[in-house]
Amino acid sequence: MGAEAKTLTRYSEAFKQKVLQEIETGTLTPAESVRKYGIGHCATINYWMKKYRPQLLRKVVRIEMPNERKKQDEIKKLKAEKQQLESALAQSQVKLIVMETLVEVASRELNVDLKKTFGSPRPENPKRNSRNFSSKQGSTAP
Repeated sequence: MGAEAKTLTRYSEAFKQKVLQEIETGTLTPAESVRKYGIGHCATINYWMKKYRPQLLRKVVRIEMPNERKKQDEIKKLKAEKQQLESALAQSQVKLIVMETLVEVASRELNVDLKKTFGSPRPENPKRNSRNFSSKQGSTAP
């Protein structure tokens, strides 16, 4: 029974650096390097990258659709507008609370329910109004 012995391949430092340089410059991908140079597995190249060029593993490339950036800008703009509107709403609510408190205090001080009487016509004094009306018209009373 003859079990075939696996061949252990050792790569020189110069060879490893050459392969990593080609990957770093974008000339080859790790998979293309495996095929071109007959390297056992991509895991071997990944090990070299981890050991000699860790920056290659941390490299992040973001690929966006053309309209994706516009959407992100629009979302940012809408969030800013939302924040401004929420701030304006909060200020309006504070003003409303202040005004309601003012009406309550004034109602207590004047002993009049201003909420019920606000906007309703004042009770008229017929004598007073007829005098004021006649003096405003320029006519004299008999």
